[in-house]
Amino acid sequence: MRENDMLEKEEIFSKVLRAGRRTYFFDVRSTKADDYYITITESKKFTEEDGSYHFKKHKIYLYKEDFVAFTEILNEMTNFVIEQKGEEVISERHQKDFKREYNSVEAENTSTESFTDVSFDDI
Repeated sequence: MRENDMLEKEEIFSKVLRAGRRTYFFDVRSTKADDYYITITESKKFTEEDGSYHFKKHKIYLYKEDFVAFTEILNEMTNFVIEQKGEEVISERHQKDFKREYNSVEAENTSTESFTDVSFDDI
């Protein structure tokens, strides 16, 4: 068994958040030394044209020594977003009737010539 598999073998406590095509898994796990840490996994479903699908997963390991700083920054960032944009979701993907208002400068800068089709995979 790989060392990574051994580290994740002991699952202590779990919660799941389903959010559309994404699912977030929050797991408390135990190290070999019987200390606890948290893993946060994002699993996103991708459907192919033929109807088949696959999942991409991204995982964060969060250790106790980073809990306070991580929580402070996460709270600061989420509070900033809520204060700046409110809690309402504003996006074409989440609202079928969303209409973006373009000003003339934006309309000029959105020609297809200015776009590059780029796909980024997480590191």
